[in-house]
Amino acid sequence: MHAEPSNYVTHLECGMTGDRHAAGQVHGLSEAGWPLLVRYDLEAMKAEADRDAIWARAGGFWKWRELLPVRQAANVVALGEIDTPLVPFGPAGGVIKDEGRLPSGSFKARGLALAVAMAKELGLSRLAMPTNGNAGAALAAYAAAAGMEATVVCPDDTPEINIRETALQGAQVLRANGLIHECGAWVKARAEEGRWFDFSTLKEPYRIEGKKTMGLELAAQLGWTLPDVIYYPTGGGTGLIGMWKAFAELQALGWLESDTMPRMVAVQAQGCAPIVRAYETGARHAQEWRDASTVAMGIRVPKAIGDFLILDAVRESNGYAVAVSDEALLEARADVAATDGILLCPEGAACVAAYRQALTAGQVEPDARAIIFNCATGLKYPMPAVETRLDLAGT
Repeated sequence: MHAEPSNYVTHLECGMTGDRHAAGQVHGLSEAGWPLLVRYDLEAMKAEADRDAIWARAGGFWKWRELLPVRQAANVVALGEIDTPLVPFGPAGGVIKDEGRLPSGSFKARGLALAVAMAKELGLSRLAMPTNGNAGAALAAYAAAAGMEATVVCPDDTPEINIRETALQGAQVLRANGLIHECGAWVKARAEEGRWFDFSTLKEPYRIEGKKTMGLELAAQLGWTLPDVIYYPTGGGTGLIGMWKAFAELQALGWLESDTMPRMVAVQAQGCAPIVRAYETGARHAQEWRDASTVAMGIRVPKAIGDFLILDAVRESNGYAVAVSDEALLEARADVAATDGILLCPEGAACVAAYRQALTAGQVEPDARAIIFNCATGLKYPMPAVETRLDLAGT
């Protein structure tokens, strides 16, 4: 690691009430029961930190140490992180940000790396969380590197590769006959008994800081400007919330070359679209989605505790929430693979399908700078069988 940068964390703040909570202590939810957000002394950082010097560092998302909560470099848990590439595709102005190149093969690496590092810094050693697949794999990888115990609870139909990679990396994996929010309730009950610390989405404050680095990195890759629109697969919504937080921090630091903010589009599946329903009805919170079902497991989240923060980002940015069918996302996955050579995960394919629909409907201009997040490598997911055979006998 490089010489230790200054740490500018001042406090944590309840995302709903704004109440302050002390930094440097173990926190789950706020005292009011809502997600906590890390706050920084941005005025001091503005005077002391240089954006271009930070961007020139190696180390992937760890380069943003001034805008992250880890105080001691010894607590950083690194597995060879990189800046994920921007890959143009299709005939319009769309660009895929391919998060599948990160350790553990998904954007979950960003959030779990930060959460594990902070757990290490705060003296925690036993962690547990529910997962639909990739988050559990990322927790297992970083917990193993940090020497921590990890327990992961997943629905029975979680992709088999996720279950096996999580177990192989040392985590205890429990298959459960329920959806992710039901797995989360089981984890929470045992956390309250003292068996482990609950690492569920937004129930600890630091995963969002790791996901925030997607926004910091994107701005730097675009020459310290922001795109016109971002399509983001939305289950728990940590990344969408985190990017919107990152953009606000960059703006406050004066590091952006333009004040224009992107429209944030929350993409869900028609079989599980609580955020879309809340957006369309003008609700502040999303009601639990019953009988959730979609091939895009990562966005099969019937109830998100940070729903109001997702909806705030969508509405403040003049964005929208949209649901796509499984048929549309599978078609998009096949088309992009065959035409552009990019193997998308189902959730990334859902974003491509949403972008295509927006182009057709005139919601976004063909020349608009649109960033579509592919959140994991497509290699982790089932693909169509190939039955065509060649008989070499007698040749």
